[in-house]
Amino acid sequence: MFVAIGWVLVLGSVIGSFVGVGGHLPALVQPFELLCIFGAAMGAFVVSNPVSVLKKTIKALPGCFKGGSYSKEVYLELIALLYELLQKARKEGMMALEADVNAPEESALFQKYSHVLKDHHLLDFIVDYLRMMATGNVNVHEMQDLMDEELATHHAESSVAANAIQKMADGLPAFGIVAAVMGVVHTMGSVGAPPAVLGEMIAGALVGTFLGILLAYGFIGPVADLLNAKGRAEAKPYQCVKAVLLASLSGYAPPVAVEFGRKVLFTADRPSFQELDDAVRATKMPKSA
Repeated sequence: MFVAIGWVLVLGSVIGSFVGVGGHLPALVQPFELLCIFGAAMGAFVVSNPVSVLKKTIKALPGCFKGGSYSKEVYLELIALLYELLQKARKEGMMALEADVNAPEESALFQKYSHVLKDHHLLDFIVDYLRMMATGNVNVHEMQDLMDEELATHHAESSVAANAIQKMADGLPAFGIVAAVMGVVHTMGSVGAPPAVLGEMIAGALVGTFLGILLAYGFIGPVADLLNAKGRAEAKPYQCVKAVLLASLSGYAPPVAVEFGRKVLFTADRPSFQELDDAVRATKMPKSA
């Protein structure tokens, strides 16, 4: 929704100011200039990216028009799940989690937290490292290095679409110049036409530069920035899990370990200490309560 609002503000501000100083809107209507610029940019985009990147970009674009999937309530659910897992391991031993991590979809513990259960990538991240912890043959530094490598890979994969779109945005002003030069060439070929006609042709040529810059900085570039921001937000649940599990592996009790996870969250989504404490206490209550 905010993407559409932003685009409307961009168009309204630019076109409104143009009309406000006495500009003529029909002069901006240059469909063939737009075809030249956007068509060439799309062609270059296809040439410069492998099929896998094209598919990821198409898949990522609809996410620009949706809100984030993780809110404060969902983070509380994630941390409560981690607390229950670590508390069970503390009381019964890490091997007590074997059935839960081998078949989380069938685990009564995981089934209490539906949002985490639906996020298959995050679920795999959790159970993979719990399984490693259960072996007892990995120390905290080795596990941290491995987590960092996996998160770096996750970031690289999540930023592929944003980087590809940003490169497209960077090329749009140049294609605008191409369209403008073609318009100037067309104008020079009609040098014998009346001045009014030549003026209209030159104006049409300049619109090419205008469209290239407007598309780059008003439409396509901001989409790339938005995808990057969403990628950073999507990494936070993984960083939360990482902080909690590493704290547990370092010997901290579950109530303290989950506090490590709370601290790495963005402030807008971070539960307060009291909210986390209430969520942890709720896991200890019987279902009838």
